[in-house]
Amino acid sequence: MMQPEMPICNTCGEQIGFALDGNGAFVGCHECNFQICKACLEYEINEGHTACIQCGTPYDVSLIKGGVVEKEPATLNTTMADHLGNSQDAGLHARNISTVSTVDSDMIDEGGNPIWKNRVESWKDKKNKKKKGGGKVAKEVQVPIDQHIEEKQQSADPNGMQPLSQIIPIPKSQITPYRIVIIVRLIILGLFFHYRITNPVESSYGLWLTSVICEIWFAISWVLDQFPKWYPINRITFTDELSARFEREGEPSELAPVDFFVSTVDPLKEPPLITANTVLSILAVDYPVEKVSCYVSDDGAAMLTFESLVETAEFARKWVPFCKKFEIEPRAPEFYFSQKIDYLKDKVQPSFVKERRAMKRDYEEYKVRVNALVAKAQKTPEEGWTMQDGTPWPGNNPRDHPGMIQVFLGHSGAHDIEGNELPRLVYVSREKRPGYQHHKKAGAENALVRVSAVLTNAPYILNLDCDHYVNNSKAVREGMCFMMDPQVGRDVCYIQFPQRFDGIDRSDRYANRNTVFFDVNMKGLDGIQGPVYVGTGCMFYRQALYGYGPQSLPTLPSPSSSSCCCGPKKPKKDLEEFKRDARRDDLNAAIFNLKEIESYDDYERSLLISQMSFEKTFGMSSVFIESTLIENGGLAESANPATMINEAIHVISCGYEEKTAWGKEIGWIYGSVTEDILTGFKMHCRGWRSIYCMPVRPAFKGSAPINLSDRLHQVLRWALGSVEIFLSRHCPLWYGWGGGRLKLLQRLAYINTIVYPFTSLPLVAYCTLPAICLLTGKFIIPTLSNLAAVWFLGLFLSIITTSVLEIRWSGVSIEELWRNEQFWVIGGVSAHLFAVFQGFLKMLAGVDTNFTVTAKAADDQEFGELYMIKWTTVLIPPTTLLVLNLVGVVAGFSDALNKGYEAWGPLFGKVFFAFWVILHLYPFLKGLMGRQNRTPTIVVLWSVLLASVFSLVWVKIDPFVSKGDSSLTQGCIAIDC
Repeated sequence: MMQPEMPICNTCGEQIGFALDGNGAFVGCHECNFQICKACLEYEINEGHTACIQCGTPYDVSLIKGGVVEKEPATLNTTMADHLGNSQDAGLHARNISTVSTVDSDMIDEGGNPIWKNRVESWKDKKNKKKKGGGKVAKEVQVPIDQHIEEKQQSADPNGMQPLSQIIPIPKSQITPYRIVIIVRLIILGLFFHYRITNPVESSYGLWLTSVICEIWFAISWVLDQFPKWYPINRITFTDELSARFEREGEPSELAPVDFFVSTVDPLKEPPLITANTVLSILAVDYPVEKVSCYVSDDGAAMLTFESLVETAEFARKWVPFCKKFEIEPRAPEFYFSQKIDYLKDKVQPSFVKERRAMKRDYEEYKVRVNALVAKAQKTPEEGWTMQDGTPWPGNNPRDHPGMIQVFLGHSGAHDIEGNELPRLVYVSREKRPGYQHHKKAGAENALVRVSAVLTNAPYILNLDCDHYVNNSKAVREGMCFMMDPQVGRDVCYIQFPQRFDGIDRSDRYANRNTVFFDVNMKGLDGIQGPVYVGTGCMFYRQALYGYGPQSLPTLPSPSSSSCCCGPKKPKKDLEEFKRDARRDDLNAAIFNLKEIESYDDYERSLLISQMSFEKTFGMSSVFIESTLIENGGLAESANPATMINEAIHVISCGYEEKTAWGKEIGWIYGSVTEDILTGFKMHCRGWRSIYCMPVRPAFKGSAPINLSDRLHQVLRWALGSVEIFLSRHCPLWYGWGGGRLKLLQRLAYINTIVYPFTSLPLVAYCTLPAICLLTGKFIIPTLSNLAAVWFLGLFLSIITTSVLEIRWSGVSIEELWRNEQFWVIGGVSAHLFAVFQGFLKMLAGVDTNFTVTAKAADDQEFGELYMIKWTTVLIPPTTLLVLNLVGVVAGFSDALNKGYEAWGPLFGKVFFAFWVILHLYPFLKGLMGRQNRTPTIVVLWSVLLASVFSLVWVKIDPFVSKGDSSLTQGCIAIDC
């Protein structure tokens, strides 16, 4: 036990010790007397923290005898016992347990888990032998995350190393006016609503009230969207410095390994050739081959996918050395050979033209072989598919089949044609049985997490959709500039790259590129706590997926100590009360963390460890559990190569996740079709941050649905996922407040991602108002006074100015901003509306309603898919709104002609309102017509019928005419007569 008269270090919790002269306790800061021991002070200065964390006064380096200490390199392969015995040895990503499940004591047998018990005994032995004093490695002072990134990236490392990345803030000349206009717009909005609410339109009170409610909702939506863009930043990386630091000539590369995940389901809907190009681009990345592994998840258990992967592995033996020899970009052959550029630019080898022609011929032959497999797979034999050796294909029933794993290439596999090793390629199809929940893509990703942990266990994971190929061969190095930076990477859970797309028409009429989101919103989030996870093109830190918290996780009080290490004394808590508090915590925070475990006595420590069941969290696989505690990746020393495949098959069995934390607290989170939002949200709630990486050459490119029906169907699925999250326990409105680790502006951004579909309800009402006003002769705004005109004009000018300034600092074009605005209306009155109703039916009533899309034939011309005509129910509401507003405009002009000159003034505002709706829906109208101005007859019939019925019923009822106003009634009767 520590002597009470000796002060305690606020960093490591141990005695501060005596000063160098032996007189009194050691004092690190003479300004505020911040209590820190000599070893921790040495570590702080070595890490670049040269100022006192409490008062900011620079440390007196002369207090440290011998200067700055050297840190001992952390070993890569550590066992569970080693991890516990050296819980203070901080690797690049030292982390706390953040969401480990706990079980009641009566659920654990007296002996506990024998594997864990052995780890505890080993830990105790190491504890007794542990050295004390200056040789220990102190914990890092818990500096706020913002300080890590903002301070450390601005200057070089104190050891002489240059930073691996740097923040480039938006110039004050651009961002300051932008923020001022936002505040001015907020003030004008308040004055505008004061006028609108205090000046009702008595003659059309219903219309006025509806419009005010809609406008208030739009204002709230604007606030949720605008303020997370308050701190936009840009970043640059230094890949040359990364190579200089971790790839020294004549020595093995020290770059961290990466496991790539590629997921596919149905090869007839996701062509094998597209998936193959993604795989080939991964195998050819500019990264050490022994550090790269590619896992392909075939969730449809299709023999076509497996056979195409066999052909791909064979072709990769030629393609990979060709790419690396001539440094070509991109390294997906389909997209490389289809480029309309001068492919001889910057090429100096005389053999390039000859080898390129030969390679193009080889690729065309490879395409023919894959196309032959696709043609063969169009009709399934009655007896099912048979493999080459005559045995039936195990996946003949895609809903009832065993787990399958096949390893291609790699260290023990085939080498390329030049005899060099190739990255490992692994085919995975998880087991599926009737009666089990498989959780679609999220379940497939979690299966890949476990398989890769058993076979390679790289510390970083990069997941891609099957149609997103690697466009920049240095993309992994770009991400590693953040992940392997000791100052930045320790609190980073993932690196999100922007999505870029091929094959989109120049006008991008349906905002498929989504440039405003990726170039504006995501940059804004990067300045707060990081971008949201968007499902593909994302590099994860594996430990973050396991539910561990970052190094800067706030410390928890020790039950055996009367004071915390960095604050005033607190009363001692009963252990059971402590555990109950932890269970109630929104974030499921752990009842202890590994860095603080030394402050417990032996009995409490044994009790806590025995109650923490790794099997209840990670599943019944000792090999996988051991891998979860190896922070820097690599296989455990106890791993047996002879049983690795069997163990990998075991962890993808359909019952493996039963009664575990998979999908609840660890891995990809279940509960929504947009599992990406949920997964990133949980990580941010644990205190992690993410980083947005935008290389000059886009890291990844994919394909987007460019015709109207497919685009609306895609948006419908995204909006449905947001509604599901809104109705779940993970809703950002109420989840995660207890831990205080999610920043307020970050929470606003997440709230915006789950409430935006509900904007469809006021948007549909608001787009209907112009037609109603024109048909009834009423309006939602009374006669304007001079002051009211000022508020309206100020609101319009602030909206325009905000957009102009946003264009200025973000670099997006005005056309992209306008397309985004148009599709906000198109999607809002169609897909988002259906998503709201479908989400409520699914979550509250258990009714799963699907809006199917039926494809028609497309043209073979360029962008032929853009003009494909597909029937879907989602097309009806916007078509109806278009017809209504066009009918309203005609009716308004007819009425003005009948009433004379005095009617044209009021007509102007109503017609402007109607044209606002029509202009926003214009791309929808073009898409509805197709290339030859053809529209599905059923859409026209339904829309005209609904518009006509609505108009006739409205004229008959006329609910907004005051019943007591006889003059109006008589006027209407006279006109009708």
